[in-house]
Amino acid sequence: MRRVYLDHSATTPVDPRVLEKMVKFFSDSFGNASSVHSFGREAKKAMEEAREQVAALIGASPREVFFTSGGTEADNLALKGVADALKVKGRHIITSAVEHHAILHTCEDLEKHGFRVTYLPVDRHGLVHPEQVREAISGDTILVTVMHANNEVGTIQPIGEIAAACRERGVYLHTDAVQSAGKIPVDVNQLGVDLLTMSSHKLYGPKGVGALYIRRGTKINSEMKGGGHERGMRAGTENVSGIVGFGAAAALVREDLPQEMARLTGLRDRLIQGIMSRIDQVTLNGHPTRRLPHNANFSFRYIEGEAMLLNLDMKGVAASSGSACTAGSLQPSHVLLAMGLSHEVAHGSLRLTLGRINTEEDIDYVIEVLPEIVERLRSMSPLARAREEKLDV
Repeated sequence: MRRVYLDHSATTPVDPRVLEKMVKFFSDSFGNASSVHSFGREAKKAMEEAREQVAALIGASPREVFFTSGGTEADNLALKGVADALKVKGRHIITSAVEHHAILHTCEDLEKHGFRVTYLPVDRHGLVHPEQVREAISGDTILVTVMHANNEVGTIQPIGEIAAACRERGVYLHTDAVQSAGKIPVDVNQLGVDLLTMSSHKLYGPKGVGALYIRRGTKINSEMKGGGHERGMRAGTENVSGIVGFGAAAALVREDLPQEMARLTGLRDRLIQGIMSRIDQVTLNGHPTRRLPHNANFSFRYIEGEAMLLNLDMKGVAASSGSACTAGSLQPSHVLLAMGLSHEVAHGSLRLTLGRINTEEDIDYVIEVLPEIVERLRSMSPLARAREEKLDV
């Protein structure tokens, strides 16, 4: 049976070239990067080289990049760190209704500690409109946080325009670029952001390591207390092997970005066209053009997304019905609901996200097996039968 992995927004396989760079830092070069002896200096040197590689991917200075345990910690540090540093100035934060839960749950926690959060709505494509941000900013607003690209539907937000609205009022802007960095061009200066989150395992690096870009001069307090690691911003012995892997992965995706963007866009469009032309009662979720090159998200009426996933898995196809972080939840996607989909339609969602290992043959295989799965599930669906009976009448 063919095996096809189409869940690259959940995680990506570690590139063998990345693993090769990491291996010696588990054994031969095992020093603590904070130690002053030769073992420690060797680890420190490798870590700083990785910092340069990650910074180069987003057009930043290496001293503006701080390593964390992943995207979630980086998001927490950005929001809580700025909130703590600027709480005397104001206690208002603006975000969107379609953010990753690492942002939404952190905002909810800040609300419990006296902060006020505005959750901006999105249009039917999942877009936040810059004018809404401008109108929401008030005298006590200290931070706006809007993701660069959505992890579920792939919609790319107008971050540059949102940044302009923030600059007019002297408000910091953070963007979660976990899904976009390494997939599309990301330049912190062109975007105009003050803080930006990245994650290694979304771009063929290891899990357990991420980074927060902090523009020089941004006021932010450390949230992880302990030693003076990461220039006092993030305490804890550095994950040197993971950081080295992150750096190697960042260098590789940066080198391959133009070609891989074009290749994945072609595969994505082939997948979208194949599914939309062979299956009825299906909707493409997300913006039709302002979307990540590897993302295709659909809603199929009258069937459950989880049932599709199980049936695809039996055919060797790995996919998801939304964010991997909420897998197993009986609740429909908060992203799709915010975009105006009904609970019933949102429950029938399927996210297919492509990557470096995918081929045209993979896409054609999915286009071949998915219509049969949808037809079989609809034949068992009381909702589909009710619709047919209504049409017969």
